[in-house]
This record gives sequence, C-alpha cells and structure tokens, in this order.
Amino acid sequence: MAQNRSDKLKRLVTVQRHLEKMAEIDLATTTSQRREIAETMDAVVDAINSLNPVHRTFSRHYSGHYNKLQQQDQMLSNVQQMHEMRVVRERTKGDRMEDRMKEAREAEDRVAADDSIYDLIDQHLAYKGEQG
Repeated sequence: MAQNRSDKLKRLVTVQRHLEKMAEIDLATTTSQRREIAETMDAVVDAINSLNPVHRTFSRHYSGHYNKLQQQDQMLSNVQQMHEMRVVRERTKGDRMEDRMKEAREAEDRVAADDSIYDLIDQHLAYKGEQG
C-alpha cells in the first residue's frame, strides 16, 4: 500500500511528539528530585541552627550531609539544564516536521486538484469528440 509523503511525515511527527513528552517527563522528574533535595537541605540547616543539644552533638554530621546535598543539587542542576535543552530540541524538531507535513499535504492537495481539473478537461474533450 503506497502512502503519501504527508502520511509518513504525520507518523514521524507523532513519534517526535512522543520523544518530546519523554523529555518533558525526564525534566519533571529531575525538577522534583531537586525540590526534594532543597527541602532536605532546609531541614538540615534548621537542625544545624537548632538550639537543641541533640542537634548540636551532630552538627559536624549535619554539615557533611549538607555538603553532599549541595553536590547532588549541583549535579541535578546540570542534568536539569541538559533536559531543558533536550525538550527544546525535540519540540523544535517536531515543529519542523509538522510544518513539512503540512507543506506536503498542501502539495498533495494541489496535485489532486490539478488531476481532477485535467480529468474534467479530458472528459469535456472526449464529450466534444463524440458530439462533433
């Protein structure tokens, strides 16, 4: 079964939009992880600043834990930037493919319209030939 160029491009656009959604999900997951780390960092800072003697005993441990959380946050920040760029790249690809699909569909419609006009002319000439 022969398919039109626009139908093939439509399938590719669908796949590209799916890739875009996957990139958005990855970005959302990374953003959520960063939010969790930020909340944990706030809790650690509260514990370090606490006047409770139990927390003072563990202040060195809290400080080390806070440094690890900062490193994780920085790493996730870099990952988040990568995912943001990926989302933009996938969206741009999808938009371009969609534009090409629309152009192909318009070209196919023009060809179909031209063919129908040619058919009408052929029918008209054949009718005139039979008449004359």
